[in-house]
Amino acid sequence: MLHFNFTNVFDLAAAALGACALLAVLLLSMSVRRWRTRCVAVESTLAAMRRELEVMASISLRTGRRVKRMEHEYSGVADRIESVELRGPPQRFDQAIDFARRGADPGRLTQQFGLSRVEADLVTRLHGRKKTA
Repeated sequence: MLHFNFTNVFDLAAAALGACALLAVLLLSMSVRRWRTRCVAVESTLAAMRRELEVMASISLRTGRRVKRMEHEYSGVADRIESVELRGPPQRFDQAIDFARRGADPGRLTQQFGLSRVEADLVTRLHGRKKTA
């Protein structure tokens, strides 16, 4: 008959417990290794995203500057369009040309037809009477 003594039972239990502990440590070590790999990948992705965000911020800043510059450059366009629309139909230029051909000066063209001083000067130069010396 087998004779069990407590020392053998405790030795066997201790060996089983040690094997389980060793297995747990091994599995935990593998899990930690996977988590470290995952953390490195996440940190790498985060760094790449930061670089992309910096590039996008730079592009956004440059685009904003361009938009402001364009707004500044073309801020008077609406006023000029409104001014042209208030002048009336294009026949006014035809009438101004006729008046210039008859000798009207730029001041009169500006006053009578609502042309700007530059426009009246141009109409007078192109279509006005030629001065003889």
